[in-house]
Amino acid sequence: MRSDTDEARRWLSEGVGVGRAVLVRSAGSSPFEVGSTLLVADDGRIAGSVSAGCMEGAAVEAVHAARRGGYREIVRYGVTDERAAEVGLSCGGVIEVLVEPELPDEVLRAAEEDRAWALASLLPIGREAALVAQVVIDETGIRSGSLGDAQADTDLAVIARATLEAGASGAVLVAGRQVYIEVHVPKRLVIVGAGEVAVHLVRLAHAFGFTTVVIDARSGFLTRERFPSADVLLAGWADEMTQTAGVDHDACVVALAHDPKFDDPAIVAGLRGGARYVGVLGSRRSHAARLARLREAGVSDAQLARIHAPIGLDLGGHRPSDIALGILAEIVTEDNRRLRASGQQQEVSAAGA
Repeated sequence: MRSDTDEARRWLSEGVGVGRAVLVRSAGSSPFEVGSTLLVADDGRIAGSVSAGCMEGAAVEAVHAARRGGYREIVRYGVTDERAAEVGLSCGGVIEVLVEPELPDEVLRAAEEDRAWALASLLPIGREAALVAQVVIDETGIRSGSLGDAQADTDLAVIARATLEAGASGAVLVAGRQVYIEVHVPKRLVIVGAGEVAVHLVRLAHAFGFTTVVIDARSGFLTRERFPSADVLLAGWADEMTQTAGVDHDACVVALAHDPKFDDPAIVAGLRGGARYVGVLGSRRSHAARLARLREAGVSDAQLARIHAPIGLDLGGHRPSDIALGILAEIVTEDNRRLRASGQQQEVSAAGA
């Protein structure tokens, strides 16, 4: 929720208080995933969502009430509940929403951290005071905070690391108490080739919380006028600049130069850096020639199989905007497929713990 957090930071800088609602459990046909967040400012502004719109009004009111009362609570809506009918939850299923009077400082700092970490906090039983034990965990273990019990902290660290690997937030049972583990994983989109497709892709990617890095050695293409919203512009050759861009398992690498001098080094960097998505623009015919070149360069068949080419979902159009949307759609599809698979494994792990 990078863009939403940026919005909250602006509200706070104006002296306007902010609370939030977080979807912590869902079952049935709930349209949104666990971790979806609605931010609510005291002056009525909102950002984000915890449903497809059917209960936003009720969630906003719940946050305002929590801010007035200084408490945290879980609000539950089910399709058979009278309360669900009142707010229009006609899509079915059951959802549980954590309502908090303030946005945790750790969450505000999340967008500034370029590494994966998680925030664990005890879920309230009824209406509890705003202050709560919170624990920050990264891939090395507990970074700060405690649940107040050494064994509980040990169990939490194990579960949280698995949750980080899955990349999905969720509620788990630790030492007899429900704990919500809120995962923050950086989403970096590294684009090699500053053509017109890249211009549209940068605009679209920000709506999905990506930090965007554009690389090109052609100064006339790589300008702020063309990429006003790009987070980073790197002038240089792909084999040099991908190291600066930080190509690792949190990155998606998109090669759009349509020139082997740019595209091939970008693909190799993405594959060897473990990027979760590697795609390249071009026809099947040009990709066959590309595969032959990469094999000669020592890239294994297993690595080559990870390349998405021709890049993107086929939306039936050939305009730069169509191609950019297809690329982002494919990245999101792959991310969601990976999260579902990891989430199922994590459910088994959490149940065993």
